[in-house]
Amino acid sequence: MAFFFAMIVLFPISLILLILWMATGNNIYGKILGIKWILIIGLIIIGATINTLTSKKVLEKSDYYGEYVIDRDFFSGHQADWQYNKYRFEIKRNDSIYFHVTDGEKIIQTYKGIISTVNPYGSERLVINMPQPTHHILKSNPTIYREAWDFYLVFNSPHYHNMYFRQGTWKKIKPDM
Repeated sequence: MAFFFAMIVLFPISLILLILWMATGNNIYGKILGIKWILIIGLIIIGATINTLTSKKVLEKSDYYGEYVIDRDFFSGHQADWQYNKYRFEIKRNDSIYFHVTDGEKIIQTYKGIISTVNPYGSERLVINMPQPTHHILKSNPTIYREAWDFYLVFNSPHYHNMYFRQGTWKKIKPDM
C-alpha cells in the first residue's frame, strides 16, 4: 500500500517539483521538494522508533529460562507478600522446571517437571508438563502477557485465582501492614 502511494503520488510530485525547479531556476520549488522529503523521512524515522519502543516482545524458548517470583506490583498487601514468600519457581536450560513451595528462604517442597514451547502466532508459548499429582497452581499452562521489553506469566489457581509471576530473584521483603 505504501509502495503504491509512493509510486503514484510522492514520486510524480517530486519529479514535477524537480522539473519546475530546474526549468525556472526558482528556489521555492527546491525548498518545497527538500522540506517534503525531510518530513517524509522524519515521519518514517519517528514511526519506526515508536514501533520499536511499543511493539510487544517476541518470545523464544530461551527467554523463559530463569527464576520467577510473585509480582507484587499487581496487588499489594498481606496476601501478595504471603504468596511471594510461599511460591517461586525456576526453569533451567535443560528444560526442567522446579516449582518450590517455601517458607521465606527455606524450600519446603519442590515439584519437578519439564517445559516445552509451542509457536502458534510467532511468539513462543510456554507448555508445562508435570507428573501427576502436582501442585494446584500447575494444573494448567500459564497465560503469557507480553510487554514492550518484558513479559509475565499468570497461573490460574483454583484456590487463589490469578497468580502473577515475573522473572526475578527472590529477596527477603518487609511485609506490608
